Amino acid sequence: MPGNISVLFIMELIGTAAFSCSGAMVAIKKNLDLLGIVVLGVITAVGGGMIRDVLLGIHPPTLFLKPVYVTVAVIAAIIIFLLMRSKNISRFLLTAEYYDWTMNLLDAIGLGAFTVVGVNTSISAGQGNFQFLTIFLGVITGVGGGLLRDMMACEVPAILRKHVYACASIAGAVFYAYIGSRISQDMALILSATLVVVIRLLARHYEWNLPKCNMNHLN
Repeated sequence: MPGNISVLFIMELIGTAAFSCSGAMVAIKKNLDLLGIVVLGVITAVGGGMIRDVLLGIHPPTLFLKPVYVTVAVIAAIIIFLLMRSKNISRFLLTAEYYDWTMNLLDAIGLGAFTVVGVNTSISAGQGNFQFLTIFLGVITGVGGGLLRDMMACEVPAILRKHVYACASIAGAVFYAYIGSRISQDMALILSATLVVVIRLLARHYEWNLPKCNMNHLN
């Protein structure tokens, strides 16, 4: 990549923007004001990375040392706010079908990007010999922001109910941990993130879900 721009940095920005947009969409659905929209967007975008850094002992967390991520998250949330001020756009995107499709796409992109970023950050912090730890930190980076978003919005977290959400992140983290030392870092990042996105999109299309206990027969 030219200059100091790397595939890793581009993925971080893409994931930040995607997750911030998803947080902003949830906030708008909950009828929050502009501040609430920005706060939920930023928390969704940087929450997972903050949890990862705390677990790795990186103090202060990267989001405070490199404000570019918070800046991108704020801008993305404001753009969503401005777009949704249009009645035509809001009427289109807030209908159940299109809202679910948009949220799934944004979450898939953010999940894929941040899962591999989390694994890579763990390895860069000297934890590469502990594969379970690196995979766990990759998953928590990927799902952490969405978890905080859903908790703040008083919703059941998506990782507990929706289209193999966490399972897609686990698959991407394991895949990256396996191939990361066998091919170039950039290719490993791209392939692993793509795997997560593809699993999430296929899960929605084919309505894949983990087994549940059906309690209706008790009523």
